[in-house]
Amino acid sequence: MTIKEPAFIDLSTPTGPMRVHRFIPQEGIWPAVILYSEIYQMTGPIARLAARLACEGFEVLVPEVYHEYESPGTVLCYDKEGTDRGNFLKFEKPLSGFDSDSKALIDSLLNRPEYRWKGVGTIGFCLGGHLAFRTSLDSRVVASACWFPTDIHSATLGKGQSDDTLARSEEMTAEILLIFGRQDPHVPAEGRRKIYDHLTEKGRNFTWHEFNTAHAFAR
Repeated sequence: MTIKEPAFIDLSTPTGPMRVHRFIPQEGIWPAVILYSEIYQMTGPIARLAARLACEGFEVLVPEVYHEYESPGTVLCYDKEGTDRGNFLKFEKPLSGFDSDSKALIDSLLNRPEYRWKGVGTIGFCLGGHLAFRTSLDSRVVASACWFPTDIHSATLGKGQSDDTLARSEEMTAEILLIFGRQDPHVPAEGRRKIYDHLTEKGRNFTWHEFNTAHAFAR
């Protein structure tokens, strides 16, 4: 289906305004998906995926997760400098900041008078895969697709590198899809096994896929 020209809103959060890129079909009101980017923020591949999802009939919202540290519209490059900056910020930003961003975005959606769905979906890649998974701790998330999510097994997201994402997974009510590459050095076999065993033990509703490929194979 035809979509509108991409736009953005600057959403108020407890840690300052956060730019959120918005992709929506040309007409109608549609269920929303929060798309969490890699450490590079709103790159070309993320924009293309957001547009594709909007063509399938979703409102797609892409937050700039490093809004406290970078100017609105900042895109980090797929090079050493950009990678180093993105990796630094994912360990510099407090976990509470990631959580308050997600809550503010979900609140803004569900508080719209015209939004008639009871929840939202999340999808994410790399850092974004972890954020999509973690946002599912909010019971208003009904489904989440997490592509090669990093740092879940090591519990190292955020300042202090001591997150509780996997430990709290029993709180999740969403249906979870997890997708990994078997040659991904960021989520090695023992890390994947830790996640799988924990989710199984806690009786979570999840689907699991592994492919013979490395990290970021779906970029």
